[in-house]
Amino acid sequence: MDTFFDKALNRNGKVNRFSTHMGTVEVAGFTVTTKNAVKKYITSPFQDFHDIKGSSVSRQITYLNQSINFHDKSGFSHFMEKEILTNKIDSAVISKFIDLDLFDFIVIQPNEMSLFQLNQYIEYLNNNKIAMAITGTANATSVAEHVMTMMLCLTKNIFESDRLVKLGRFQEKSNLANYFELYNKKILILGFGRIGKALAKRCSGFEMEIYVHDPFLSDKEIKNHKCIPINKEEGFKIADYISIHLPLNEETKNLISFDQFETFKSNLILINTARGGIINEDALYEALKNKKIFGAGVDVFEKEPPIENHKLFSLSNTLLTPHNAALTLECRKRMSVESCENVFDFLTKSKNLNKNNIINLKIIS
Repeated sequence: MDTFFDKALNRNGKVNRFSTHMGTVEVAGFTVTTKNAVKKYITSPFQDFHDIKGSSVSRQITYLNQSINFHDKSGFSHFMEKEILTNKIDSAVISKFIDLDLFDFIVIQPNEMSLFQLNQYIEYLNNNKIAMAITGTANATSVAEHVMTMMLCLTKNIFESDRLVKLGRFQEKSNLANYFELYNKKILILGFGRIGKALAKRCSGFEMEIYVHDPFLSDKEIKNHKCIPINKEEGFKIADYISIHLPLNEETKNLISFDQFETFKSNLILINTARGGIINEDALYEALKNKKIFGAGVDVFEKEPPIENHKLFSLSNTLLTPHNAALTLECRKRMSVESCENVFDFLTKSKNLNKNNIINLKIIS
């Protein structure tokens, strides 16, 4: 597995790298020797660090002033002096670190905290001159493909057709509900960042009509990608598909709720791979149950994991996935590599640093 770290760590400077395989996931790490100290880092494409160590973040912090032992199933271990953790931590946790230079995120889930908490968290990093990094270029392809998969499966009634054959009812195919083509259908993409653009490119291959609503982009930029800029409310009226690629904040929470479902076409397929809470789940359930829309693909929930026996689980016109749109093997590798690049290039002041990934670079400089 060293091969996919070579790209990230092929830099001038004294670097020792390691990698290991823990179950079905990859872990990357490296040691950087600076003027003041030798600092060791670990990166991992996880939402929870206890996926590796088997303990909670809060317990993990008690070991920060010691060497930390990480074991995989084969007994392989690494000892860390400092580490890069993942999300679900706040300023109280970060303050436990001694002389932290950079805090690197592979997955950020702001829906786990309020906007007020998130702003406090970022303010702490800024005030303490700690860089905040993201893996900004890693996941667009995987998420865009996940959206296409949901659209195709729901549109073509794939799972019901599969079930029919496996039950020995091949000749009953005429009893299947109507299913459709993507060709010439209208898709509204809400949010036109990297993922929205990647999705548009794939929808173009299916010869769809691609509409985009993004108040932060000019009509010219949207048209440059061969898409049609549109007012959100107008888009809601004409869309056969809506795919959400927005952050969760005060403006987008419950962006789609009971009133919006009264506007949508009855054949609409609604996809959310962005953040839980942008779609009101009670309103979504009522709309799907009463056939106000055709179907929904949901990768993110208001509360994660969702409660046991969540009402959406009872519906046949949904496709639900466990917030894993960005967790393909290729994407996880890119996240590990990009995280290594973030830390190493930042600490060594490399010209290769992707400054767009250090989101508070101007503030801490």
